[in-house]
Amino acid sequence: MKKLILTALVIGASFTACKNEKAKDNADAATAPVVETQVVTDGVYTADQASSTLNWKGFKPTGTHNGTVAIKEGSFTITEGKLAGGNFVLDMNTITVLDIPADDENNGKLLGHLKSGDFFDVENNATSSFAITSVTNGESTTVKGDLTIKGITKSIEFPVQLVASENGVELNGATFQIDRTDFDIKYKSNKFFDNLKDKFINDEFEISFSVKATK
Repeated sequence: MKKLILTALVIGASFTACKNEKAKDNADAATAPVVETQVVTDGVYTADQASSTLNWKGFKPTGTHNGTVAIKEGSFTITEGKLAGGNFVLDMNTITVLDIPADDENNGKLLGHLKSGDFFDVENNATSSFAITSVTNGESTTVKGDLTIKGITKSIEFPVQLVASENGVELNGATFQIDRTDFDIKYKSNKFFDNLKDKFINDEFEISFSVKATK
């Protein structure tokens, strides 16, 4: 009889514990914050100049240089929740060098050289531009478009990611490469100059960007 009573008490205690645990779980679920998923809505989005930027990185045997260029203006269209098209203009006068301290004279020298005719010839080509010509949407999104630098237009393509934010949409371009010689930037290129040894500069340079935009 004592064994029967003891067994009943154990079963009762276990049932009560499970019931209390379930009640606690329900209470925690009720008080847990609700995470809302941001939805990309259709429309035309205008780039915010202050919070949007393009990053560049150049290579040579002895090291690298990197910096930014400001997006002067731009917009893109979202249709059925997906990127459909867009146009962007870069202000080449805003090019910066980030790997050398701003107060170092070598920063100014490199900046001046990048703006010269050896590279982007900013005096005669104050802007560069990119116009989306097609978008491939699948597991990832790939953009194809016309890039214009120094008045020369070439077709390029690269992967992008579209992310909804509280105030609009963010369009991010994953790192991709561009051949500078396609745009008549031949300075210290092995394609055009012999006997450079380790003084050459790689033809390919890296680009990535982040465009934050609102309707």
